[in-house]
Amino acid sequence: MITTRTSRRAFLGGAAALAGLSLARLSTAASTPFFKGNGLPIGLQLYTLGDLVEKDLPGTLKAVADMGYRAVELPGFYGHTAGDLAAALKAAGLVCESAHINAQGRGPAPSLSGDLDALVRDAHTIGLKFIVMPMFTVPARLGGLQAGEGFGDFLARVASQFTADDWKSQAAFLNEKGAALKKAGLQLAYHNHNPEFAVAGGPGAGGTATGYDILLAETDPDLVKMEMDAGWVAAAGLDPVALLQTHPGRFRLMHVKDLKAGTVPNTGLKMDPTEVGGGTLDWHRILPAAHAAGINHFYVEQEPPFARPRLEAARLSADYLGKLAV
Repeated sequence: MITTRTSRRAFLGGAAALAGLSLARLSTAASTPFFKGNGLPIGLQLYTLGDLVEKDLPGTLKAVADMGYRAVELPGFYGHTAGDLAAALKAAGLVCESAHINAQGRGPAPSLSGDLDALVRDAHTIGLKFIVMPMFTVPARLGGLQAGEGFGDFLARVASQFTADDWKSQAAFLNEKGAALKKAGLQLAYHNHNPEFAVAGGPGAGGTATGYDILLAETDPDLVKMEMDAGWVAAAGLDPVALLQTHPGRFRLMHVKDLKAGTVPNTGLKMDPTEVGGGTLDWHRILPAAHAAGINHFYVEQEPPFARPRLEAARLSADYLGKLAV
């Protein structure tokens, strides 16, 4: 992604000493790392670490904190009770204000279609402020996996068949659950991938609205916020900053995810991932724009395949962001 950064204007007028002082202050401000300068913690979506958290909850959380992360986002509860998770997070010195909760549960896992009262109790025990629906649901009429089909390929295939009404149904579900969670002091949000950016109904449908357009238009802005996955937005061939500016006030969280140059724009759940700072996204531009748009929760997330061990990849991303000055 090629962008042009706005250069600072030199201070004009006044004594030479005053001008020099002003420029020195500008230089100091520019050298302050983004997260430190804005008093924001660098967060990690624990999905990045695969099954490491499940295998060793306290040890993995300690390793995450030792890298410099101060906040995490849960991809689920890993089979633990909310009390156990809260205790482990506190012991590691980590804050957790957001969790991904599926629309429909598998087994005893919490879900938006399950026991919302229990989910609310668990959320407050952990200290959550946001419940994030991580993926659209698949209409029953589209069926399930075909023989030999991977889950990602399945999602990409069925999403390409979504009609405008299918996306409106997703929005209605989000509004319903968002209203219930709002009453309990929690904010619902929706996390995007890239199939949402395909035209609803496919190329022959005659419309121009994408699934994401419909979600934004049909959900109540007070009940449903958005968690922007900047990597998936870029994988769809779109500019995260332009999307933020087109829909002011809708985004409250961001997945900080980077892509290699070989990623071809698509809406079929495909990307070539890498550590943050090692790819094509211009974080000098994206992060300030996101913060200005109201985002205060930033979570590094990396998709597989990994070129190095997951913990090492997470550390490289944390090191880059900890030093990044904008």
